[in-house]
Amino acid sequence: MRLIGLAVVLIVSLALSPLAAGGQQGGKPPRIAFLAGGARAADALLIETFWRRMKELGYVEGKNISAEYRFAEGAPERLQSFAAELVRLKVDVIVAPGSGAVAAKKATDTIPIVVTYGDPVGTGLVTSLPHPGGNVTGLSGFISELGGKQLELLKEAFPKVSRVAVLWWNRPNPSGIGQDVLLLGDMKVGARALQVILQPLELRALDDFDPAFAAIKAERSHALVVLRNPLTTTYRTRIADFATKSRLPAMYGDREFVNAGGLMSYGVDIADLWGRAAYFVDKILKGAKPAELPVEQPTKFELVINLKTAKALGLTIPQSLLLRADQVIE
Repeated sequence: MRLIGLAVVLIVSLALSPLAAGGQQGGKPPRIAFLAGGARAADALLIETFWRRMKELGYVEGKNISAEYRFAEGAPERLQSFAAELVRLKVDVIVAPGSGAVAAKKATDTIPIVVTYGDPVGTGLVTSLPHPGGNVTGLSGFISELGGKQLELLKEAFPKVSRVAVLWWNRPNPSGIGQDVLLLGDMKVGARALQVILQPLELRALDDFDPAFAAIKAERSHALVVLRNPLTTTYRTRIADFATKSRLPAMYGDREFVNAGGLMSYGVDIADLWGRAAYFVDKILKGAKPAELPVEQPTKFELVINLKTAKALGLTIPQSLLLRADQVIE
């Protein structure tokens, strides 16, 4: 009877384990992959958040699940070859923000893809948010109104600002209009209402930064807005340093820019999206089909202000804005 009891316990334990639930054959741990256009170091916090949530779900990297990492380091043309490599490796799930997810989708129609950020509908990754179809699901981090809101907050902080430079990524999107184009379009609408002149500066590669910085100085822009994309996130410290040395108040797309020395940011809580991605991976490993998992929209937005940088720039942030900030770095 004792042997029978032990056998029952063993069977129940296996049934409840993530590996058994994921349907892995022969006891082989599942293998997931990360594919992104930015830098792994730049996305360290996001990856850490993902694995923390995975641990809560019973997965520990290197023990009962393994991972492959492919980051293009700001050179998105490398993504397609990375995606093809991951398909050859036969990973179980690919986790990727927008540009990485697009490359992965081109490479496979069968391996599940969990998108962590971007515009899944606009880029053609899914048919609709409620009914993704195909092999892609996950999180949508795109809200076009963010562009106007970022400019509005910048103007509220510094009412005298009337000329604002905008760093945006001109990444061709074969499925439609690029995300930065839509954000910039919304910002242009807001600029007219706020009586602000925009100076959009197009980025395509690393070599475009110095000409863009020179143009900002030449045009004597009063402030800077930096849209979030693989190129700007990879080189966010360089951008923040330029803004500080040029004594330019700047608004960024997420808190990682502020952590790197930027003045202020407003946008989707990207770390929260990456954390939520863990739940999609868990469901897929347990047998769920991406086509049947609705894409989630962002629910957490945050305003982060760096008072240390404000002091270095000799700027005063209005108390009304500080009180509304989700975090103030002192």
